[in-house]
Amino acid sequence: MTIYLIDDDSLGNYLTETLLRLENVGGEICTYESAEEALHALLRRPEPPRLIFLDLNMPVMSGWDFLDALEPHQPRLLGRCRIYILTSSLALADMERARSYELVSGLIHKPLDREEIRAIQAELSI
Repeated sequence: MTIYLIDDDSLGNYLTETLLRLENVGGEICTYESAEEALHALLRRPEPPRLIFLDLNMPVMSGWDFLDALEPHQPRLLGRCRIYILTSSLALADMERARSYELVSGLIHKPLDREEIRAIQAELSI
């Protein structure tokens, strides 16, 4: 299983990756500090990542821009790739907007914790 962590905060990526490893979420964990770089990597892969943890507020390409760029690829990704938005925002508008994307499985307030990882593992049966 491949997991993408997309966040311009390198410390946040490190902490999330460490927690995923402590919770025995197996597989390859790829971290990206640029949504644009992650998008290019995802589109080059024959198999999409099983999980993506996506920050919303990033320079150049935001998490929203990333989700919009995935729209044409949605048939290839649906049912094979789950995206969880990781955000520090408590804005109701962000929650509502996240629900409008079929590829988004949930919105998680930073920082990601053990219970949320376990819930995702149970959902995916991993």
